[in-house]
Amino acid sequence: MNNPDLLKRVETALAEIRPYLQNDGGDISLVGIEDNKIVKVHLLGSCLNCSVNQMTLRSGVEMMIKKYAPEIEKVISVND
Repeated sequence: MNNPDLLKRVETALAEIRPYLQNDGGDISLVGIEDNKIVKVHLLGSCLNCSVNQMTLRSGVEMMIKKYAPEIEKVISVND
């Protein structure tokens, strides 16, 4: 079971970065948090086919999430 405080902090981080993604025609949604260490996200819109989406995931999304939730070790994209 996920920590409700951790979930709130991750959602806050995503809300902070979301406008930048939306400005480029993309978006992001939280899929879940695994073992209170790994955040799984779903990239949407133009983020799906963007050639730099992994860089955005690491340099933008992961960095922002770790700012709010330093216990997070990794952010991964799960697009099914």
